[in-house]
Amino acid sequence: MLNQDLTLDEQLAYLTKGTAEVINEVELRAKLEKSRKSGEPLTVKVGFDPTAPDLHLGHTVLIRKMKHFQDLGHRVIFLIGDFTGLIGDPTGKNRTRPAMTREEVLENAETYKAQVFKILDPEKTIVDFNSRWLGSMSSNDLIRLCAKYTLARMLERDDFSRRLNQQLPISIHELLYPLAQAYDSVALKADFELGGTDQKFNLLVGRDIQREYGLEPQVLLTVPILEGLDGVEKMSKSLHNYIGITEKPEEIYGKVMSITDLLMWRYYELLTDLTPNQIAALRGSVENGAVHPMQAKRDLAALIVTDFHSVEASVEAAEHFSRVFQQRENPEDMAEFRIAAEGGAILLAEVLSRTEFTATKSEAKRLIKQGGVSINGEKISDPMLQVDPASYPEFILKVGKRKFGKIILK
Repeated sequence: MLNQDLTLDEQLAYLTKGTAEVINEVELRAKLEKSRKSGEPLTVKVGFDPTAPDLHLGHTVLIRKMKHFQDLGHRVIFLIGDFTGLIGDPTGKNRTRPAMTREEVLENAETYKAQVFKILDPEKTIVDFNSRWLGSMSSNDLIRLCAKYTLARMLERDDFSRRLNQQLPISIHELLYPLAQAYDSVALKADFELGGTDQKFNLLVGRDIQREYGLEPQVLLTVPILEGLDGVEKMSKSLHNYIGITEKPEEIYGKVMSITDLLMWRYYELLTDLTPNQIAALRGSVENGAVHPMQAKRDLAALIVTDFHSVEASVEAAEHFSRVFQQRENPEDMAEFRIAAEGGAILLAEVLSRTEFTATKSEAKRLIKQGGVSINGEKISDPMLQVDPASYPEFILKVGKRKFGKIILK
C-alpha cells in the first residue's frame, strides 16, 4: 500500500484506526498533506526499553500501528532505549526501578527484534539505539537540556505526584527519563511518536522539548489497552487471559476462536491491517446474515496465525480446530507422558501437576472441581480421584479446552 493509493481522508482513517488519542489531528493532516505533495516520507519514532520482552497480542497493537505508517511509505524507526533502559522508565511505578546492566539491555534488544519483525518489514525498518546521541552528551549538554523543563511540570506526572504525596522516594535520575526520551525526538527530528496511553506524559514532553530546540512538534498517537480473552481485563500473562505471539499456531487459533462475537470486532480493529471500511463491510455482512459470525472469527484467527507463523500454519491450525473442537476428535500429535504410580494408584491432581498441565496440585484440584478435566472424554469432578494402572494403564487426559496428553501409568 502506497500514499497514492489512498486519499488523504483514507490515510487519516487508516492511521487513526484503533487509536486512543491523537494530538492533534489538524497537525496530523497537515504533515500527511505535506508529505503527499513533496513525496518525502515522514519520520515515525517508537521507543522500546528492552526489559525481558516476551510479547503477547496486547503488545502488538503498538507495533501494528507502526506497520500502518510503514504501509503508507513512511520512515519507521524502531528505537531501542539502550541508554534510557539503564535509567529505567518510572511510568506507573511506586518505587525506583532497578537499573539494568548493558549486557541485559542488549540481550533483550535482540529478543525484541526477533519478535517485532513478525509484523514489521525488516527491510523497511530502521533500528537505532539512543545511546548513539545520549551517550555522547557532555555535562554541559545535559544541563542545557534540563534547563528547558521545570520541576513543577515534571511533578505533574501521575506516578511522581502519587509517590510524592505518599512520601515515597523519587530518585533524581528518574526525573531525567522523560527528558532523555524527549531528546530522542529532537535527535531523530521525529514527525510522529507512538506509544501506549500510559506514555502520554513522556510523549507530551517530547513535543515541548522539540519546540525548545526550534523544531516542529511531533504529532502523538496513543494506542489503547487490549482486552484479554475474557473481554474484561487487559490482556496479561498474570491474568492468564493472553495470547502469546510465540505460541503454537493451534494454540493461537483456538484462543482466538474462544473470544466472544463482540470482542471479535475489537480484535479486528486493533490486531489486523484491514481498513475501517473493510471492517465495517464485514460487520455489516455478519449482521445481515450474509456471513456467519463463526466464519468471521475463523478468518480473524487465520489472519493472526498467519502474521506470526505462516499461511500454511493457519490452514493446519484451522484443520486442527475443526478436528478437535468441532468433530470432537483427539489431536494426532498430543504429547505422551509416562508416570510412575507408586503404591498402585495416584491422585489425578498429581498426574496433572507432573505433566505440567497445572503448576500445582491445588490448582489441579480446583480445575477438576470446576469440570475442566476429562479422562477418555468423560468429565471428572472429584478432586480426590485416584487413578489405578490396573484400571487405567493408558488414557487420554484433556485439560481445559485445548490441552491434551496421552498418559501411560506404570
